[in-house]
Amino acid sequence: MITVDKLRDFGANVEEGKQRCLNDESFYITLVKMVLGDKQIPELVAAVNSGDLAKGFEIAHALKGMYGNVSLTPIYKPLCEITELLRAKTDVDYTALLAEITQKRKELEELDK
Repeated sequence: MITVDKLRDFGANVEEGKQRCLNDESFYITLVKMVLGDKQIPELVAAVNSGDLAKGFEIAHALKGMYGNVSLTPIYKPLCEITELLRAKTDVDYTALLAEITQKRKELEELDK
């Protein structure tokens, strides 16, 4: 079961996230669980790996907002970086960023077990 303590240990800025939820811890956890239900990260990986940087940007930008709103910093930071690279259609190897995002997402999922 996901808790604010587990999220804090994960590196989330729990206080900032709760503040966005009027300091309602239960509401904050509910929003984090909603984020856990999202399945767009594999879509981001597929878009970028297929060379569709425009679609990758759209997905990354949406994910950045979602993870940022609940202050899930370990995923938010690499999403910020990849969003800006994709916005500029930068020709780089995205493998490391995609791997970091995917790995941190798996770590987040493990907190809910």
